Amino acid sequence: MREVLCIACARHSSATSLLGFRRPRACPGCSQAAAGGPGQPLAAAASPSSARVAPSASILRNPMSLHEIPLDARIYVAGHRGLVGGAVMRRLVAEGFTNLLTATRDELDLRDQAAVDRWFDARRPEYVYLVAGTVGGIWANSRRPAEFIYDNLMIHATVVHAAWRTGVKKLLYLGSSCIYPREAVQPMAEGALLTGPLEPTNEPYAIAKIAGIKLCQAYRLQYGCDFISAMPTNLYGPGDNFDLESSHVLPAMIRKFHEARERGDAAVTLWGTGAPRREFLHADDLADACLFLMREYDGDGHVNVGTGEDLSIRSLAELVRDVVAPGLAIEWDAAKPDGSPRKLLDVSCLHALGWRHRVGIAPGIAATYRWFVDELAKGSVRGIAAPEAVPTST
Repeated sequence: MREVLCIACARHSSATSLLGFRRPRACPGCSQAAAGGPGQPLAAAASPSSARVAPSASILRNPMSLHEIPLDARIYVAGHRGLVGGAVMRRLVAEGFTNLLTATRDELDLRDQAAVDRWFDARRPEYVYLVAGTVGGIWANSRRPAEFIYDNLMIHATVVHAAWRTGVKKLLYLGSSCIYPREAVQPMAEGALLTGPLEPTNEPYAIAKIAGIKLCQAYRLQYGCDFISAMPTNLYGPGDNFDLESSHVLPAMIRKFHEARERGDAAVTLWGTGAPRREFLHADDLADACLFLMREYDGDGHVNVGTGEDLSIRSLAELVRDVVAPGLAIEWDAAKPDGSPRKLLDVSCLHALGWRHRVGIAPGIAATYRWFVDELAKGSVRGIAAPEAVPTST
């Protein structure tokens, strides 16, 4: 028997359809709260200005048919060298999987359908983690919008199509929380998708990510593919990009404070006002959630992945400063854009499925900075050029 989550609060519903399957609706508690009385979905009675946007009604869990993945299954991690891909690789290795398939950009251009088809034909992956893509912060999105929409549209399309053509058993597509409208009700539930205008600073990227969700749903609908989608919040951790022109906010802060401390500066200048609020998830937590969803989730609706907790950019800067360079002053350049005023995911659906994050923001930042210092000494931090070797006399 299928368990179905309440469309209003994500608790399990007891409503049963005539076919014997449980169907999504508001649970008794939420129905009683609605103006329409018992049996009426909350969304139908609440006012648009005050209603919490409900999670997608298609978030289903089937505890009788959880997907067990053999440890020797052929698993392809698309984007294995990135922040998320590297974390997924570490998680799969730790779990004991022994047949992991990867390809570097030089070995396989994921924007080339013919090349991707040949690669899938030769290696026949059974499971795919589609975590590859062109990513970046506000500055990169504003400077390279064509690259962001083209690269991501093509990468999603080629891999999903090849996965269908070669009979992949299950695919997980990873999107981004930027898919939600700029003025979405906070926290943002899955049902907020396509309910309003996007944040202009990253609209091309967001459109590509939305297309990825719809692509998986279309292949599921037409061909019966077990392709699922997850939308993570802002990420950080080992393997992040620390290039100041293309990185996200947290790694950029770590680098700025580190370099200011090394130079002996008294202050660090950061973009914006510091007022926007953001949610942050450690990449290792996301990797754990990805494996969890591969095993536990089979619905066509996308699932938010985050902590359900946020903080202001100003508070984040103070946390990073206290770890990296205690005592430095922080100055704000209000002429630079802030981006969305708040981005917090509603993760009640994922919590109801049984997963929660484990890495807190403060220890996560401290661990990431330790990794950054160690890798910087080796000259292997992404986005920071390795120092040139100094010739020695013989």
